[in-house]
Amino acid sequence: MVRVFVLSSDITELRRAIAVLERGGIAPVLMAPSADAIGLLKSESPDAAILDLTSPWPAGEPAGFLQAGVPDGCRTIAIVPEERLGEVYSLALDDFILHPLNGEEVLARLTRLLSLQVDDATHVIRFNDLTIDTANYSVTLMGDLIDLTYKEYELLRFLATNPSRVFTREALLNRVWGYDYYGGSRTVDVHIRRLRAKIEDRSHTFIDTVRNVGYRFHAG
Repeated sequence: MVRVFVLSSDITELRRAIAVLERGGIAPVLMAPSADAIGLLKSESPDAAILDLTSPWPAGEPAGFLQAGVPDGCRTIAIVPEERLGEVYSLALDDFILHPLNGEEVLARLTRLLSLQVDDATHVIRFNDLTIDTANYSVTLMGDLIDLTYKEYELLRFLATNPSRVFTREALLNRVWGYDYYGGSRTVDVHIRRLRAKIEDRSHTFIDTVRNVGYRFHAG
């Protein structure tokens, strides 16, 4: 069974969402944001963590908690009030859901995030018909080898290993091209366009444009 930690100081509003998760085969564990929660996250290594940003957090903000307490492989989703929406892009989150909460949406987003399969033993990332082999730098779609340039491959690999997380063009330049790259953000747009032309069609959409922000891997 999938294990999900729900970190919130007030679970009243979360009860319906938790019931939906349980019916969907997910075992939620409730706890308040605290140093104890950090220790438990590290020791238990759940599949995902839901962070309620409508609740009070230690030191006022969850950024330090995310950095200190989330183990590798644990997906993170935040419940965000509309007035704090601008803050989520600076946090190391996989996805977010606007408050007020909808249990079915939480289940759908968790299912989408956890459907990305990463086989560390064979260095293969799989999502539906798309396969990325990080050992030999190859990408296949429905078994057919896709001819990508090195930067196209690196851009796809980076986005796919961070599903549903939105990255600005500047962040992608830094993470894929490097901090010493002096090209403009148009470089990212050009590579995204070329990448889409090679891996997307009417049946396959993998990269979303987030208006006025950037791009994300569409894990659903």
